[in-house]
Amino acid sequence: MKKLSRHLFKVIGLSLMGLALTSSVASAQNATEKKVKEEIQKQLGARAKVDAVRATPLSGVYEISIGNDVVYTDSTARYLIQGEIVDLKTGVNLTEQRSNDLNRIRWADLPLNDAVKVVKGKGTRQLAVFVDPNCGFCKKLEKSFQQLDDVTIYNFLIPILSADSLTKSQQIWCSSDKASAWTNWMVNGQALSGKTDCATPLDRNLALAKKWGITGTPAIFFADGSRIAGAVPLAQIEKKLK
Repeated sequence: MKKLSRHLFKVIGLSLMGLALTSSVASAQNATEKKVKEEIQKQLGARAKVDAVRATPLSGVYEISIGNDVVYTDSTARYLIQGEIVDLKTGVNLTEQRSNDLNRIRWADLPLNDAVKVVKGKGTRQLAVFVDPNCGFCKKLEKSFQQLDDVTIYNFLIPILSADSLTKSQQIWCSSDKASAWTNWMVNGQALSGKTDCATPLDRNLALAKKWGITGTPAIFFADGSRIAGAVPLAQIEKKLK
């Protein structure tokens, strides 16, 4: 019994030592990351605000988060490295993965009433798209959406591309049937008409786009909060929806 007790105390002692070492390593790592963050911020000055710094799997290389962008530096914060880190063993693009995390939103934060809602089939699946009515890639995407079923698409109008983008956005929103006006214009090329003086959410949409770093259209968001930029193939969208 005494022998068992001694063995038990030895195991507990080793476990506590392991925890202490882990805590010590984590503390040292946190101190290094803090030092790197302070130094890289000095180097960048007012050009950019460093949001976070953390270690990467590469010894001596640290990830820097600046807004929704990811770059890297060394432990002395002397060099700025732009590019992607790919784990060749697993095939995972660590930079892309981290960028996706930084760009992720909460679906619940989307003001869905500020979007042109288009329902296909039962509309169980959901996605949101920030669009400009003069965006050629948006039109290409909208045409591919005609092949989707069981999906609700929330189109957030952001007039950013040309002088009459605002007018067209207003005409779509002020229409008695927003979804039909949107589809007829984007898919069929049917000219827009009607009033432009109703209350619209366009300013709010633009502010939201700026907040989330949306600088081009289309920008697609999924219910899990992830995003894809551009008119990607329909198969890629279907895969995300599933």
